[in-house]
Amino acid sequence: MVVDNISNLITSLKNASTAGKDYLNVPATKMSVSILNVLKENNFIADFSTKDKEAKQIKVVLRYEDGAAAITDVKRISKNSRRVYQSSKEIKNVRRGYGMAVLSTPNGVLSGLTAKEQKVGGELLFEIW
Repeated sequence: MVVDNISNLITSLKNASTAGKDYLNVPATKMSVSILNVLKENNFIADFSTKDKEAKQIKVVLRYEDGAAAITDVKRISKNSRRVYQSSKEIKNVRRGYGMAVLSTPNGVLSGLTAKEQKVGGELLFEIW
């Protein structure tokens, strides 16, 4: 059985936000840290931290605005069974600009807007709004 860490991460974020949790712990991987960096830069989460280099968990502090969760839903696009790639010209706005696409590119994990600005495409991991 193949474990999809990205799906587990984004689903956990959505469920914790919907439940009104202040924070959650997720398994620590390099990909998770990269994704969380992008989400923090784009104000979908408040903060995240690991206790030390050896930590196997990341504490993610969720973000709310006027009692409403910053993350309302997520959609996994590229999966283990079906990979989806887009060039920089194919990247579209998500939810008329209220959401964001997250891509794995040769320049690292980037938001759709940043990937367009850098004129780089890649694997479309998921959309979040």
